Amino acid sequence: MKMRAGLSPSLALLLLSALWAVGWLLPDLFPHFGAEGISLAAGQAILLSVFAVLAASVAVVQGLKFPRGRRAWTSVGVGMGLFVIPTGAAAYARGWISNFDAVAIFCLTPVFAVVLEPYLQNCPPRRGKGALAGCWVAIAGILCFFPLEMPSSFRAGAALGALFVAALAVAAANCIAVRTASYEGGGWSLPMAAQAAGTGALCFAVMAVILAKTTGTASAPANFIPKLFLVDVPGLFLLFWLMARVAASRMTARFLLAPLFASVAGLALERMLPPVRGMLGLLLLAGGSGWLVFAPAETEEGERISLRTVPVAPADRPTQGN
Repeated sequence: MKMRAGLSPSLALLLLSALWAVGWLLPDLFPHFGAEGISLAAGQAILLSVFAVLAASVAVVQGLKFPRGRRAWTSVGVGMGLFVIPTGAAAYARGWISNFDAVAIFCLTPVFAVVLEPYLQNCPPRRGKGALAGCWVAIAGILCFFPLEMPSSFRAGAALGALFVAALAVAAANCIAVRTASYEGGGWSLPMAAQAAGTGALCFAVMAVILAKTTGTASAPANFIPKLFLVDVPGLFLLFWLMARVAASRMTARFLLAPLFASVAGLALERMLPPVRGMLGLLLLAGGSGWLVFAPAETEEGERISLRTVPVAPADRPTQGN
């Protein structure tokens, strides 16, 4: 699971977003790669368990120390914010909020990250008003392509509110994870990744057991294994590799890029052009997310950092985060 030294964070972010888009499209293109017959909780438990074991193994081989005490609890919070809360909210909203509306809500994650970054990382904003403007341009594009429907019932409104809270939780978890990863001297954040993923795996395993007892859903087909190892696990490694290298306000651009890539790929596969409103939405989404990824930061952020870096003294540690 080693990555080539000197990998550009911008390229890694684009690759992560592309993997997310492939993960969304793959079950529709190749249904036999799906997870039919396995609950969402069980699928997440398997994925996070595999990733936690692999991340912990690589961390041990590299001689990295695992967080203890307060930092260990921080890793637990990161796992809850990145995995458990958004997946739980999405599951709760299913059937009441369309998938397109859910995507539109999670596109607010970069906005929350830009606002929270200076407070949760104790540092100046990386991109400030320019980043916030880029986020809103991209969200305007999403709303042109996926118009948001207002909830028609109390339960739908509650589901919409849960998704807003989940997007806020993901943004906060990204900011905290980046701050924690920066303390490690800019190297791999694998110990934190292993603990965060282990937390998520434990929560989802408990949910899966409860679900199996109440619904009888216990089968675990093996045909989703290729997607797990070719798409999901590499995506998680990229995610935590970026934690130590990219500001949180920039990292959350994946919530804009993934829908953009999926939409363009879907249109290309169907060989159709979107209406004028849809085309305008794609252009706005591409422009806003592109600005968030490629525009120069207001404070320095390493564009190319090798895989192995020498830890720095506490007084020299950068105050920036992801």
